[in-house]
Amino acid sequence: MLHMGITAICPQPGTSRRHRAHPVYPYLLRHRTITRPNAVWAMDITYIPMAHGFVYLAAVLDWATRRVLSWRVSITLDSAFCIAAVEDALGTYGCPEIFNTDQGAQFTSTAFTGLLLDYGIRISMDGKGCWRDTVFVERLWRSRKYEEVYLHAYDSVSAAIAGIGRYLTLYNTRRPHSSLDDRTPDEAYFTPRPLAAAA
Repeated sequence: MLHMGITAICPQPGTSRRHRAHPVYPYLLRHRTITRPNAVWAMDITYIPMAHGFVYLAAVLDWATRRVLSWRVSITLDSAFCIAAVEDALGTYGCPEIFNTDQGAQFTSTAFTGLLLDYGIRISMDGKGCWRDTVFVERLWRSRKYEEVYLHAYDSVSAAIAGIGRYLTLYNTRRPHSSLDDRTPDEAYFTPRPLAAAA
């Protein structure tokens, strides 16, 4: 299999490596019921394979409504593109009460946590290896890869950005979710009503 280049379809580049010198914040969502927009936002990073190489995608997601609030693509795995995505979401939608991430170095950096603290946002971080704590973002990554990325071998970063943008617009505006009473993330976010518990 190695000689023929046959490998499993799964993330290869590590996107959640912890920096031992950075402080880690406690997980604040245990036993918490989240049913309204802007109570909790989550953020994660994934890699996007292209015809040659890959890029990284970071997205900010509203926990209760599954709506993608902002996203950025980068060719390097640093905190700058994550900060840009958060700044975009804050400027457009205001502030969440809690912001949840994993313990990746991008999210524990002083620049990233400092931005959240400046806005008075409480920081929550998953335990090491607890992918289920960001299961909503992980589901988005899986759907997007199988429904968009793996069907198009992007030949450039600009093509990747265009394809991702098309998919995320469709996801927000036309993709109903059973957990949202068969509403789209846009409908759930902009016309909120009681939702099933998302904790």
